[in-house]
Amino acid sequence: MTLVIHNATIVTGDDEDRVMHRSAIAIEAGRITALGGSDAILAAYPDAERVDAADRAVLPGFANIHTHLGMTLARGVFEDLSPPHKPPFCGGLSPIPLPTLSVEENAVMVQLGALEAIRSGTTALLEDGAGIAGYAKPLAATGLRLLLAERAWDRKGAGIGDPGPFVADEALGEAGLERIAALHAAWNGAEGGRIAVGVAAWAPDMCTPALLGKLRALQQKLDCVCTIHLNQIWGEVAATEAHRGLLPTEYLEKSGFLHDRLIAAHCRCMAHSEERLLGRARSSVAFNSAIAARRGLSPRISVLEAEGCTIGMGTDNMAEDMVEVMRTGLFMERIRREDGRNPTPEQALRWATRNGYRAMGIADGGWLAPGNRADLIMIRTDRAHLVPRLRPVSAFVHQGQASDVESVMVDGRWIMRDGRVLTMDEPAIIREAEAIARRAWAKLFAEHPEIAVPAGFAPPI
Repeated sequence: MTLVIHNATIVTGDDEDRVMHRSAIAIEAGRITALGGSDAILAAYPDAERVDAADRAVLPGFANIHTHLGMTLARGVFEDLSPPHKPPFCGGLSPIPLPTLSVEENAVMVQLGALEAIRSGTTALLEDGAGIAGYAKPLAATGLRLLLAERAWDRKGAGIGDPGPFVADEALGEAGLERIAALHAAWNGAEGGRIAVGVAAWAPDMCTPALLGKLRALQQKLDCVCTIHLNQIWGEVAATEAHRGLLPTEYLEKSGFLHDRLIAAHCRCMAHSEERLLGRARSSVAFNSAIAARRGLSPRISVLEAEGCTIGMGTDNMAEDMVEVMRTGLFMERIRREDGRNPTPEQALRWATRNGYRAMGIADGGWLAPGNRADLIMIRTDRAHLVPRLRPVSAFVHQGQASDVESVMVDGRWIMRDGRVLTMDEPAIIREAEAIARRAWAKLFAEHPEIAVPAGFAPPI
């Protein structure tokens, strides 16, 4: 059946950044079939199901092109434990290890992240992780459009930014390659094409040239998107220079790992020569602005964009709120550029929507146009912080909140409607996630009394 959303403000996100007032959008078989004035669209589809969107705006859904959903387990902990930005560097991204969970417990934490993603207007999401097969089924059931990027590495006993020696383990790398191939065979193209599977290399200082070559070959064989953490922290830069004698992006370029289907996450600690290499390859960059702000670092987005990179956005760790990410990215770039007008709200919205879909390899999504996928969100505009409704895009980018998102649609199917998530048992997930996290952290601290418990930590349930 055709669905017509009418009496709406429609933010198309198209090449002209058109905003259509008192307009309608028609949807059929998961695709947008028409946009126009409400009277004309209603007359053209007299038998359609109607949704009156008075006091609502319809926008393209957000594309989160870099996240780790299960890191909700570290919420309120890792945000304040960033590694040093100057020598001496220490290993890893936090001095406290992440508690170990069972496959089932981790799946609950992943669903918690997905729940927040939907509530903040995300329609497409790239999940970068190891062991995704253990939670692919409940994640697919959320209704989100997914790019599942299973991760591989062959540096043993270390993490990103570890200053120690590189101990290579070929078997570790081969296991990652096997996981990627198996996940691709099981899930790529599933759910009517809503699920895709990609390749992830962990980071330059976590992979040998041999493994990077194998991952690139596998990516070409599978004809899929590839991703990597790149120039994330200064310790990673130092480690790559120590192990390879090259800057991280130079190392990837020498290894043949830069290409136009690569999503490079972070890119915060880069020399201009590296930005130029990435742009020359026409790679995409995941601007993970909120976590970047929390870590006190920022990529040079205007430079990366000028060099030829496609800029998308991601949440990375501990949070899935793309409204916060979009606004933080706008603010960070204006501060860095010392420019109170650029980037514009329209540019920030494009980074968070259309560019993200493009980076994920989805050419017909991320903006509202006839023929495109019906991936969209509806927001309430009759809110004190969004009125007067003079420039809807600017108002939402500058003042919008995740709670303004009322409905979310993917492939023409509502996955949230009138503030209720339809694909998940929200109360049960929240209840279970709270209990799992409390138990896991209490167990970690009990087993490791040498680890200082952060101030204000909640007691176990």
